Amino acid sequence: MKLTLPFFSERETSAPDVRMGQRSSMLEYDQSLLWIVLLLLLGGIIMVYSASVGLPDSPKYANYKNYHFLARQSFFVITGLILGVFAFRVRVEQWEQATPWLFLGALFLMVLVLIPGIGKGVNGARRWIGFSGLNLQPSEVLKLMMVFYAADFTVRKQQYMHKLTKGFMPMAGAVGVCGGLLMLQPDLGAAGVVVCIAMGILFLGGFNIIWFGGITGVLGSVFSLIIMLSPWRRERLLAYLDPWDPNNAQDKAYQLSHSLIAFGRGELFGVGLGGSVEKLHYLPEAHTDFLLAVIGEELGLAGVLLVTGLFYWIVRRAFDIGRQAIASEKYFAGLVAKGIGIWIGVQTFINMGVTLGLLPTKGLTLPLMSYGGSGVVINCIGLAVLMRIDYENRQMMRGVRT
Repeated sequence: MKLTLPFFSERETSAPDVRMGQRSSMLEYDQSLLWIVLLLLLGGIIMVYSASVGLPDSPKYANYKNYHFLARQSFFVITGLILGVFAFRVRVEQWEQATPWLFLGALFLMVLVLIPGIGKGVNGARRWIGFSGLNLQPSEVLKLMMVFYAADFTVRKQQYMHKLTKGFMPMAGAVGVCGGLLMLQPDLGAAGVVVCIAMGILFLGGFNIIWFGGITGVLGSVFSLIIMLSPWRRERLLAYLDPWDPNNAQDKAYQLSHSLIAFGRGELFGVGLGGSVEKLHYLPEAHTDFLLAVIGEELGLAGVLLVTGLFYWIVRRAFDIGRQAIASEKYFAGLVAKGIGIWIGVQTFINMGVTLGLLPTKGLTLPLMSYGGSGVVINCIGLAVLMRIDYENRQMMRGVRT
């Protein structure tokens, strides 16, 4: 029985007309995608070093060397690239077969991080598992596993996509468990990304548009209720609405106000690489969540637009790769590719929106660039899977079996 996903024309869902054994001159992998990822990783290393070079002057980081974060970020990038190479060598079919176990493994890590003595707490949040001087953030693993699980679920339940009970409720239960575990950390930002990934893939898989709109409204109400019932989240939201109020600027909107000052100082072309003033203990977490503010100050609007353009290209390319896979009737691969695009796109949008004052402050890093081992490594693995999907698309076009 031929499976057909909605929202695709007959032209898009027809397999490419190629002769088996006929080889073309097309490249076996997407070099442009690889180079853009490497450019963002290299740019991240440079900007993390620039943003963190002055941190040892503060008592909190007094025992650190000036190159501490540079060395660690370089290590994370190298590790991510090595694991990415291994991930690229895994066939998409094998990822599909392993999806249930991978998703359960991610849930196990999410439970493990909540256990005292195992999970590591920082600033009131328990989000890391520490071992041998390194920290694993399970929520980053969960984002990629949610891409796999949602794509696998959509393919398996395609005939029920127009039904609420069989087409949505099982997925809602899985997302609810993930969201509940994330809120126990607590990590509302990661919960929002996970929900967007799941809902986006369900929508692309043909979930009933009327039900989708209604459920989206309900989810929006739930997130609003969570914010309203949490005093510190409510205060942060009110501070976001008026960051220049003296009381807010010295409290809940401190990061946001200094982030906006950084962008203002950068103007069109920035003050020059390494010339940021805000990174000198004025802007907290400048090397992690607010790295874009340092980019804006040192490289100006031109640098921010360049970074934005590179991320846009990755997201657009992910959707193109997904469409090509679906055209070859590789539905799981196609939805995974688009899910990776949703993941990178949503997290990038939230991080940029926060640093630019378009969204309330949330603790989400800029993919591929911000300091952090779990984020960088999982981003590399996810994009390696995307490149593998494109590789298998190209092999099929060349008439080569993978």
